[in-house]
Amino acid sequence: MRPLPLAACLALAALPLAALTAQQETPAAAPAPTETVAAPAKPPVGNADTGRTLTYTCQGCHGIVGYKNAYPSFHVPRIGGQSADYLANALTEYRNGNRKHPTMQAQSQSFSDQDIADIAAFLSTVK
Repeated sequence: MRPLPLAACLALAALPLAALTAQQETPAAAPAPTETVAAPAKPPVGNADTGRTLTYTCQGCHGIVGYKNAYPSFHVPRIGGQSADYLANALTEYRNGNRKHPTMQAQSQSFSDQDIADIAAFLSTVK
């Protein structure tokens, strides 16, 4: 390994001293600004027209009367006409891993909060 030139060694040695001097020359710290607590974010408002497009793949399971899928054999619930809050909560729980179902977890991973609100807005109007 090649030794450092003398100027580099002196610069490295003076660094802690320069930092200490800079701290002493800094005026007393101003009091910390008061923290403002942000209001909780409002959930996004759903757009049913956008939700109609996003639910295209949902029909593959939820649109078939009496359908049971193979994980191992779950009855697929009817989601049309459910409350928007219930649907949004369920999709969010699948996305976050709080509800377990391989297909629903995979589907919900790609949904943003706005997508979930849109899907819930549309499905809540389906009879």
